[in-house]
Amino acid sequence: MRVSLTELASLYQSGRPKGITSVCTAHPLVLRAALRHGRDTGTTVLIEATCNQVNHQGGYTGMQPANYAHMAAKLADLEGCPKDAIILGGDHLGPNPWRNLPAEEALSQAEIMVAAYVSAGFLKIHLDASMGCLGEPDAMDDATTAKRAARLAQVAEDTAKKQGLPPPLYIIGTEVPPPGGADHTLTTIAPTSPKAAKKTLAVHEKTFAYMGLTQAWDRVIGLVVQPGVEFGNQNVISYDPTQAKALTDVLNTQTQFVFEAHSTDYQGAAPLAQLVQDGFSILKVGPELTFALRKTLYALDLIASDLAPDYGHRPLYKAMEALMTEQPTHWNGHYGGSKAEQRTLRHYSLSDRIRYYWASAPAQAAVTRLFNTLSGRIIPLPLIWQHLPGGDGFADRPLNPDDVIIWRVTECLKSYHTACAV
Repeated sequence: MRVSLTELASLYQSGRPKGITSVCTAHPLVLRAALRHGRDTGTTVLIEATCNQVNHQGGYTGMQPANYAHMAAKLADLEGCPKDAIILGGDHLGPNPWRNLPAEEALSQAEIMVAAYVSAGFLKIHLDASMGCLGEPDAMDDATTAKRAARLAQVAEDTAKKQGLPPPLYIIGTEVPPPGGADHTLTTIAPTSPKAAKKTLAVHEKTFAYMGLTQAWDRVIGLVVQPGVEFGNQNVISYDPTQAKALTDVLNTQTQFVFEAHSTDYQGAAPLAQLVQDGFSILKVGPELTFALRKTLYALDLIASDLAPDYGHRPLYKAMEALMTEQPTHWNGHYGGSKAEQRTLRHYSLSDRIRYYWASAPAQAAVTRLFNTLSGRIIPLPLIWQHLPGGDGFADRPLNPDDVIIWRVTECLKSYHTACAV
């Protein structure tokens, strides 16, 4: 059953809560899994790119929004997923990629980025101007955040109108800690206070009205809050509905909105279902899916090592270790401890910062060699049992490595599908 973003609040208010999974990734195989799953289940496929990942300057993937949209369309054709089932979203769109610049310069870049996202057909726009720029505090106050978010909304509105595109739907707010998981071991994390959530909504509504954006405000469908869920490098904080009760009560009076929950990775089916029941109707997931991708690639690396004498011992693992140690930018500010502990985290951290490296030429070459080694080969069942538990269906028949990856990622998505359909 397809659920639209604009239905979520009314469904929750009527006592029939439904959810939508937001798949935040730029990896083609993860996107194929989401699109294939959407095709097979007949559900909405919401896929999102973040401001650091994809922007008008390329982001860390090298893709502009139009490139991402084109890739998604090609993969949808490949998987036979109906185009009208797909929603493109832009996550944390604001000055974050340029926060080392003065605010005005950073916001000018953010404006160009937002226009590029809307022009490329992204319908769901998360406005996040909460971060400070050069010389500012790390986090800005509500009034400044709202003024900057409204400025970006004006750009989105003007772009859509000029190009004859559907007017965007908006998400506002941000969560703490920053997106992508925390860098340290967590024991507890407090949900957003009801007072803070109400203030964010009130200040943004007033600012949008002052700037003549009342119609845009009517299309703000959700607020990003912290429900009390998070994951660190090596642990997960699970959802506790009793701790979030005061926050979820906010929706009793703020009936236009649902909550958007970030960092819901690794929660599992039961906590995810409870989140949807409590009004966290948009569930974002990203690192869990690329963790599953990495886990399966490494399993195939071991299978190839055992099966093909000329393949070598774990060359994919070795290639990724060499790549990450030569280019440490994406992990060295996030993984602490001894050299041995850092090595473990580089490959196995739940924050999965290895995902930043898969698009690079050395990683692509290593994955291509792995797939060429295994494609069409017969994998004995005992070897599947050894390295790929649960993958019995891939034994004793010609192997398609793509399908193995998509299967593993889909297993993660099933928990979200079950939770969203409650």
